[in-house]
Amino acid sequence: MTDEIREDNQAPEVKKSEAESLTGIKGRLVKPSEVRPGATIRVHQKITETNPKGEEKERIQVYEGIVLGLRGEGVSRTMTVRKISGGIGVEKIFPLALPSIVALELLKVARVRRAKLGHLRTSKKRLRERAVNA
Repeated sequence: MTDEIREDNQAPEVKKSEAESLTGIKGRLVKPSEVRPGATIRVHQKITETNPKGEEKERIQVYEGIVLGLRGEGVSRTMTVRKISGGIGVEKIFPLALPSIVALELLKVARVRRAKLGHLRTSKKRLRERAVNA
């Protein structure tokens, strides 16, 4: 995968070999421009770890959660994804043009009427689902 950013401000496309190596794909792979607030997504991110001996090991880490909002434009566009881990809410901010993001997988799309879903931090309500073309 190349580390360059294209002029249309999209993250690089997933190569066939990387897409085939992803295991457990349940939803459909989408472009960063198709991500909307209220969507439940999986972010596949390439992580490089170094052990005490100095050897580097690459793996793909999957982060699954609800998109709370998008901000910025162009290369600096980011999305905030929230998940519940061990009963505690965890939020992570992903730049959409991040070269280490291998794939974005869309699982569910909810019908929301807000651009920023900060109220989900305190609410116990479930979001109403909308049909997804899987």
